[in-house]
Amino acid sequence: MKGFHFEKNLSHQENAVQSTLAVFENLQMHYVPEVDKNYTNPVYNKIEKQGNAIDNKMLPFGQYFDNILNRQKRNSIEEKPKPKSNIIDIMMETGTGKTYTYTKTIFELNKQYGIFKFIVVVPTLSIKAGTIDFLKSDSSREHFKEQYGKTLHLHIVESLKNGKSKKSYIPQAVTSFVNSGNFEKNSIQVLIINAGMINSETMQKSFDKGLFDKYTVPFDAIGATKPFMIIDEPHKFGTGNKTWENIQKMKPQFILRYGATFQGYENLIYTLTAVDSFNRNLVKGVIGHITEFDSGKNAIVKFIDSDGTEASFELIENDKRKTVKLRKKESLQTVHSEMSDLLVENLNKSTVVLSNGLEMKKGDKINPYSYAEKLQETMIQKAIQKHFELEKEFLTRDVKIKPLTLFFIDNIDEYRNKDGYIKKTVEQLAKAEIEKLLKEEKNAYYKAFLKKSLTDISATHGGYFSKDNSEKDEVIEKEINEILHDKQEMLSLENPRRFIFSKWTLREGWDNPNVFQICKLRSSGSDISKLQEVGRGLRLPVNEYGNRVKDEQFYLNYFVDFTESDFVDSLVNEINSKSGAISMELTPDKLSAEMIKKICELYETNEEDLLQILDDNNVIKRNNDFKENGFTYIKHNYPKIFEGVNSTKIRKATDNKKKITVRTDKYSELKDLWEKLNEKVILEYKFDKEAEFKNLFTSFLKAQKGNFKTDGVSERVAKVEIKDDRAIVSEAESIYERNVATISTMKYSDFLKELSKILNINLSTIHQSIIDAGTEINKHLNPTTLRIIKDKFDHFLMANAIDKFSIEYKKVSNNIHPTKLTDEKGNVLSEISASDIGIFFSDEDVAQSYFFDELYYDSELEMKNIKTEINEVIVFTKIPKNSIKIPVAGGKTYSPDFAYVLKFKDGKQKLNFIVETKDVGSDDGLREEEKAKIRHAEKFFGGLVKIEFRKQFRNNKIIDLLKEIAAM
Repeated sequence: MKGFHFEKNLSHQENAVQSTLAVFENLQMHYVPEVDKNYTNPVYNKIEKQGNAIDNKMLPFGQYFDNILNRQKRNSIEEKPKPKSNIIDIMMETGTGKTYTYTKTIFELNKQYGIFKFIVVVPTLSIKAGTIDFLKSDSSREHFKEQYGKTLHLHIVESLKNGKSKKSYIPQAVTSFVNSGNFEKNSIQVLIINAGMINSETMQKSFDKGLFDKYTVPFDAIGATKPFMIIDEPHKFGTGNKTWENIQKMKPQFILRYGATFQGYENLIYTLTAVDSFNRNLVKGVIGHITEFDSGKNAIVKFIDSDGTEASFELIENDKRKTVKLRKKESLQTVHSEMSDLLVENLNKSTVVLSNGLEMKKGDKINPYSYAEKLQETMIQKAIQKHFELEKEFLTRDVKIKPLTLFFIDNIDEYRNKDGYIKKTVEQLAKAEIEKLLKEEKNAYYKAFLKKSLTDISATHGGYFSKDNSEKDEVIEKEINEILHDKQEMLSLENPRRFIFSKWTLREGWDNPNVFQICKLRSSGSDISKLQEVGRGLRLPVNEYGNRVKDEQFYLNYFVDFTESDFVDSLVNEINSKSGAISMELTPDKLSAEMIKKICELYETNEEDLLQILDDNNVIKRNNDFKENGFTYIKHNYPKIFEGVNSTKIRKATDNKKKITVRTDKYSELKDLWEKLNEKVILEYKFDKEAEFKNLFTSFLKAQKGNFKTDGVSERVAKVEIKDDRAIVSEAESIYERNVATISTMKYSDFLKELSKILNINLSTIHQSIIDAGTEINKHLNPTTLRIIKDKFDHFLMANAIDKFSIEYKKVSNNIHPTKLTDEKGNVLSEISASDIGIFFSDEDVAQSYFFDELYYDSELEMKNIKTEINEVIVFTKIPKNSIKIPVAGGKTYSPDFAYVLKFKDGKQKLNFIVETKDVGSDDGLREEEKAKIRHAEKFFGGLVKIEFRKQFRNNKIIDLLKEIAAM
């Protein structure tokens, strides 16, 4: 690869440049008299002319203010201008080319307004190195010289080395920058300085020999040039800290801040948000691969405090907590048995450094299981397998793209040492993948590339760590130079290196457009921006000719362990929050615990009833994943959980707990039916012999072959997508080679005893059924399997009751009071909780024969029933929640919706009638579980209690069902 080819007029970058230039349109300029104009930028005198700021928007502020306001309106920005501020903010998300954009802005400001002295301020040395590499690269210089006929002359401020001279001189970079004149027609002067140097004594002290016979302090000399300043990563430069105070000493005319994150805006004139970036395919998409243990090994070790001698760690596991204090060189095995290889290497009152190099600050958390070699090996294996999938695809194209994979690790020695575990694992796995591919590969080029890689497997990877700067190993120096500075060499198709290792050193300020995977083998210790983490690999890739590939969708695969199981959700929330989206307005794929809690609080219901309603309306699956349009149902029916949403049809959240009034005079007509419904009954399973049940359980086990989960390491894959201008999580690929490792955690005898207890089945029957079914249960001896068998067998019993075995209902007690409608003595209550009747409220009138005097309901179909007047109905009621629970096979229960009492034509006899309302089109819209429960209800009402029972679907009118019954 000869070099990167930059595109000239990418719209998102061009818009940012033009927005900045627009701020300076029609402003007057003059030169500072005391310094020759050959050394000083032209000065804009707009701020002095404006005077005091006036809050009334109808009055003119001057040209500067008007320019900012007009550009904000054009770019749909609602931030208010600050006409007294010389700061201009350009918000561009990670990976969209901020450095290119501000470089082009420098050239345009020079071309249109004659500005030729700029300062670029960066927060860290790594960002400084990346900036210099970009600005000095042949590709960049040629690209801009072709357009503007000029180049940038860089003046890089470095720390001073102590020389032998007795006299002290202002740093050479400052001297050359200040002395450079406008007569140098073919170059623009750019001073590059990092935060550390800004705060150094070097920039603030007075030197023996000054400039212009006047300035002996570097800051004063720089300030005399009236520079334009560019600040990269503005969130690192808070306006209240020491660095910002020192920045002002350079007297910048204007400060152009470019970044994805700001602590607060001044004059924001352009935004390119994360949603914009993903939505317009300006960056790669993200797919999160979460590797985790299947048996709930989600322990947390938290560093909570230190007195400088002892560090306190808190272990949180299985809802239990313990605190352990450790001194220097003591093992963390005392905290958790899985951390036997970790020691406290060093500590002070705020920080602990572990023997693997991980630095923890107070509040930082790690998961002890993430240090298990098995988990680490699995993550490396997954990343390498996926890498070669991508590599085969990209390197067998006509125009090739070379993919890279970046690994973040904590233990440097395990990579750098000759026999280091990580190094050995990577080389073994890479060698195995290459050998496997060579057996089948037909493409001549890729086959040759693989063979070359196999001749020296160590050349396939390289690393960069901060301590490498003191190493003199030539091989390591070559790796570092490629990784840090020579992207072209790194992406050369002659170079077999494709795996990069670092310890967070390659974070802000470093990226490579062809990083397609990031594998985070260890916890980063503290919470950092997820967008910053993935930012190392978000840029769109370049092909073998250095051209950006933008006409297809690419994805960054991001591998994390279970300590960051919420990684994808956190990334999505960050994308949306930074882009102005309300987090509760995301389109999640699952009904979260937070949503359930809010609905229960705001709509005065409980979790069991809520989930039943959502089940009945086909909103969620058994695991609480949303069905199609499920989230739309939540937004429509539970709007109060979303901030700012109000509904005149729904009670305020601040209302006292609502009561609904009972029309007590109607209870005498309802009493017989109500008491019959509340009789205590049990469900009997009808098996003549134990052998019959054994055969049933055996058939169940045979049907479950392959469905049992192993305790081990598994992976879920979640993709970040943009839909309706919001980031969402898609887990269409949620099952991806889930069972990676098999771990049995129980003895067979203990497993049988526990299964016998939870299923209430004879132990010998279970044992014989396992043998007869041919189930390889020894692979699945863990608590997870017990839970799965219990859940699936309950559903199996419910589904097969009546067809494969018979059931009967038997009355066991007549003592029914109190009930939801009566007290202990059987007297009717005057009011009950409204939430027991429905979560929605309407102020419309109810039918005269209805048992309550207000309209609370759970579905549109129920609301229609409650409003319908039918002459033949003496009384009818919505059956309060949790008041009637008819037993269903498998330990479940069933509760119908409405109870009706009708009169016959002769007016003497009465008919009791129970209705189950389903707001779907037909039986086909019901889940199998719902169908099974209704069959149990038909058995119950048709047998023991002799009450007419009917299903009502969306298109059924209640009056038609009643006519059908009356005609019988």
